[in-house]
Parts: sequence; structure tokens; C-alpha cells
Amino acid sequence: MIRIAIANQKGGVGKTTTAINLATGLAAAGRRVLLLDLDPQGNASTGLGLRRGQRAHTSYELLGGETTLAEAALATNVPRVDIIPSTVDLSGAEVELADAEGRAYRLREALSEEQAGGRWDVCLMDCPPSLGLLTVNALTAADHVLVPLQCEFFALEGLSQLLKTVERVRAGLNPVLDIIGVVLTMYDRRNRLSDQVAQDARAVLGDTVFETTIPRNVRLSEAPSHGLPALVYDHRCPGSEAYIALSRELIGRLSGSPAKVAA
Repeated sequence: MIRIAIANQKGGVGKTTTAINLATGLAAAGRRVLLLDLDPQGNASTGLGLRRGQRAHTSYELLGGETTLAEAALATNVPRVDIIPSTVDLSGAEVELADAEGRAYRLREALSEEQAGGRWDVCLMDCPPSLGLLTVNALTAADHVLVPLQCEFFALEGLSQLLKTVERVRAGLNPVLDIIGVVLTMYDRRNRLSDQVAQDARAVLGDTVFETTIPRNVRLSEAPSHGLPALVYDHRCPGSEAYIALSRELIGRLSGSPAKVAA
């Protein structure tokens, strides 16, 4: 099971939208996907149609060792996509685990191949908007990091903090961790600032930036209120087409070969 943390300490950059729609896009390409909701807000769970009463076992219990991966995983309405949901209880995990032995390795142990049992091909981890213990657990457990980067003025400044955290985790906790790519989100081709941020990101990060950009699109915002990924809610909207292309490009990077990104 390939484990990918979707992380950025800035809020509102499209982490959860990316997690939900990438999971759907990968599943459409035949991958069995586990989406792990690590945000106490539980937006990924809500965005896939899970009501609060359905969340019998959560990522909070998984980190605490109170449930197993198999017990916590729930099927969603999207074929080949399962989810481990989150509730607000997860907000207390950082305090409760602060003095626990091996606190940074809790998630790695829970996502081990022994626990996964070959059930999934890819695990996407939707991280909270912080660089706290939940995100560190995700980075320690991950093979790769995928970074959504909003096309706005302070984006690159925030990215530098995340890159430093990734380097620290690589040095001290997870030497195999790498950045699979940076995806530009909320891109507005009518806005010169979006173009400037995209140019700056590509100048600094080169091929690390995905060719695919995710546009500002009202259908991407509407879909979660219906408990659906945008790819299901309206698969022909520009946002859905972009996530389909991103899924293809990600599969190409994971397989070590270039991918065609045209929708």
C-alpha cells in the first residue's frame, strides 16, 4: 500500500478537496483507495457523505490503539474508496499523545502492511492545517507527500515552512519520505497573480510542480454539501476534469513514467 500524506499547514488551500477527488480519480483508474481523515473538522468524511452517527470507529481511536485498520475502515458510495472517518475528538489527540512513547510512530504502526492486509493499493491521508503531531504522524507514516499550493501571495512563504518540516521528519523519523509533487490549486487564469505564483513556483521547484493545475470552480465547492466528490457530482466541470488529469499524472509519477494529463 502506497501511503501519501496530503499536507500544507495553511488552511483553505484545497487539501480536503484534493484528497476526496484524487481518491475518486485513482479509484476510477482501478486502484483500491483508503482515505484517512486526520483533520478534527472531519470535512473529508462529510464530503464523502458520512453522517456523524455512522462514524463508529475513527482516526482518533486508530491513533490511540483502540481500534484496528480493518475495524475502522468504512465503505463509501464511491466504488473502491474506503474511509477512516474523523470527529472533533481527534483535536485532543495531540495533547493526549504528547508524552506517549513512540508518539510520532503511532500512525505508521497502524498502517503497516500487516494491518492493511493487502486490502488497498493507495492510502491518502488528509492532514489538518497545522504542523503539529497529527501531521508529523502522517509524514512519518508516508512514503510520499503531496502539497496543494494555493495560487495566492503568501503561498510560497508557507510552503517553505512545510519543506523544512519534511526535511526534519526525513532526517529524524522517516528517511524514505519524499515529495511526490506540488499541485497548484484555486488557479484563476483571469488573475495575473495566479500566473505569477505559478511561474514563481515552477521557477523555484521545477518539475516537482505538477503540470496539472486545479482551477477555481464553483462545482468543486458545491459538491461536498451533497456528500459527493466533484467527480461524481459533475464529472464534466472544469474542476473534475482537472482532478482526473491530476490522477493520471500522479499514477505516472508513482509508476516512474510520464503521464498524459489531458482530460
